[in-house]
Amino acid sequence: MMEMDRRTIMGLMASASLLPATAFAAEGDPVLTQAWTGPYGGVPPFDKVKVEDFEAAFDTAMNAQRKEIAAITANTAAPTFENTIVALETAGAEMERVSTVYGVWSSGLSTPTLQEISKRLSPKLAAFGDEINQNEVLFQKIRTVYEGKAAFKLTPEQDRLLWVTHNGFVRSGAALSPEAKTRVAAINKELSVLFNQFSDNLLHDEEQTLYFSKDELAGLSDGFLASAAASAKAAGKDGQYAVANTRSAMEPVTTFATNRATREKVWRFYVNRGDNGDASDNNAIIKKILKLRVERANLRGYKTHAHWRVETAMAKTPEAAMGLMESVWPAAVKRVHEEVADMQKVADSEKANITIEPWDYRFYAEKVRKARYDLDENEIKPYLQLDKLIEGMFWAASQTYGFGFRKVEGLPVFHPDVTTYEVLRDGKVIGVHYLDPYARKGKRSGAWMNAYRSQSKEGGKAIIPIVSNNSNFIKGAVGEPVLISWDDASTLFHEFGHAIHGLSSNVTYQTLSGTSVARDYVEFPSQVNERWLSTPEVLSRFALHYKTGKPMPAELLAKIKKADTFNQGFATVEYLSSALIDMKLHLAGDADIDPDAFEREELAKLGMPKEIVMRHRTPQFAHVFSSDGYSAGYYSYLWADVVAADCSEAFAEAPGGFYDQTVAGKMMKNILSVGNTIDPAIAYRNFRGRDADPKALMRSRGFA
Repeated sequence: MMEMDRRTIMGLMASASLLPATAFAAEGDPVLTQAWTGPYGGVPPFDKVKVEDFEAAFDTAMNAQRKEIAAITANTAAPTFENTIVALETAGAEMERVSTVYGVWSSGLSTPTLQEISKRLSPKLAAFGDEINQNEVLFQKIRTVYEGKAAFKLTPEQDRLLWVTHNGFVRSGAALSPEAKTRVAAINKELSVLFNQFSDNLLHDEEQTLYFSKDELAGLSDGFLASAAASAKAAGKDGQYAVANTRSAMEPVTTFATNRATREKVWRFYVNRGDNGDASDNNAIIKKILKLRVERANLRGYKTHAHWRVETAMAKTPEAAMGLMESVWPAAVKRVHEEVADMQKVADSEKANITIEPWDYRFYAEKVRKARYDLDENEIKPYLQLDKLIEGMFWAASQTYGFGFRKVEGLPVFHPDVTTYEVLRDGKVIGVHYLDPYARKGKRSGAWMNAYRSQSKEGGKAIIPIVSNNSNFIKGAVGEPVLISWDDASTLFHEFGHAIHGLSSNVTYQTLSGTSVARDYVEFPSQVNERWLSTPEVLSRFALHYKTGKPMPAELLAKIKKADTFNQGFATVEYLSSALIDMKLHLAGDADIDPDAFEREELAKLGMPKEIVMRHRTPQFAHVFSSDGYSAGYYSYLWADVVAADCSEAFAEAPGGFYDQTVAGKMMKNILSVGNTIDPAIAYRNFRGRDADPKALMRSRGFA
């Protein structure tokens, strides 16, 4: 998952966007708004942050940006690309700096104090975003430049920036009537509060913990048990075993716990986050968000929120997105029924006297994998040490794209768990990477990438990117390595793919930099990067047994390759059901929706297998309801995976495979380095020589 891009600040000021900094603040400003100092053109002052300073810092930053906007609008010279578009592009550096740090604290170090501050800040920031987007004089200057652009002899990148800027203002409602603008601003303000409430409720449920006896966790690895015991002891429950309400804890329990009651308890605990009918229940909030989104879309001239959201994506229309999802759904469901039948046979042969339920799926899938491929997760996991896999993902990037990663000490960090690296290419430092791998109280669930600062070279000044990867792995006991699942290892490589995308950027303007591309395209480079995990080159060097230090045997590598498409029915349906419900919720228009009932009824219409639950049930769907980020856009992962599957075939067909320098060079030149300076469909054609073949997706999932 990727955070918002820089331009998001114009319309989603309250969404914890992480935004880059480029210019110098005035002397004497609070530390949060001052220009970053130190090496690499400056780094975030994480060591000087005080939560109580955020409100004052935002006030300072907003006032500074108001002055910059006022200077643009007061300029009596005829509007030009330089005095309007570039001036706007370079405005708001102080706001970007404080937003960056605020976003880190909101997503990784949240506390009740910060949550209270966020409640006050969210509507204020939303209103400020609309203040800019609805500035009539500013918009008329932008429109004048846009309509008269032929006179400015713009470069292709300048033309793209002009289009992105003008289109962003229009889509935000800059051309609406005064009455419509007022209502849109009120809706944005109310949505910002609701997004905050949704996130706080979800965080509350995710910070709850279940405690078990050792017998109840029979089947779990020694490493998992040691970590669970240490966590329980730290919570004052010595002798018990703590299971956090995170995916990284739920998946191993439901995969390996032999006690079926334990599996069910942990599964229900996880899938009911935000849906317990208590003070943290999110259903009423979701209902309000949906109503406000469709009203705002109608005011902007769109049939639904989905039509507004998808317009600038590769899909262009929600109908096209639905068409892709519906084309894959039947094959995925058919595969699930086959998988369940195989699992039921195993359960029956063991005289378990059960019918497969959702909390049994992973458990019996492992048994089927063992029987069919002589392979199970417990055989793989001893080789999947987090530290070694981090080395592996760095190594793969070095062999493929020529990156080097060198650990650096002394940079300010926001938590002791964070490690920092300077990133080199051709012997030159081209970026900085922050790695925050572990779960902790106050950190949102999941995994994501942030751009603390995006690459640019406007005005001839080279600004290198600063990116981060953030995960929620459970720390091992003291002296023990962190062993992770294959799924978590894939996620590690996926999020690092976003980082590579940001680090590879080579554009002039920050707004077009790195990962600031269409939502259903941004996941493509990250999904391609998952493929490097399973290459023999990575596994033979970095999949080392945590006790013996020996590399993964060739026969085990062969088993993993042979089982590559195993359980793809489950993986596809788990994800795709979430994407379909997201789109259906936002295509329902002004319907009076009960989220729980809608989810249940629409899944029934789709023929959702009863043995699977959505990867993100509606009351916990942070992608969609903690901001506008992936709303009506969770389909993006599937759309991007069509492109990723086709791209992966280009590597696989090359003489050097995934390390082929010719294909990698084309990938760097046409995809990774160009950001949003070119339409993504054209960029991909430049790379592949044609559009992506949708059948590549079916082949990659074993559905062909």
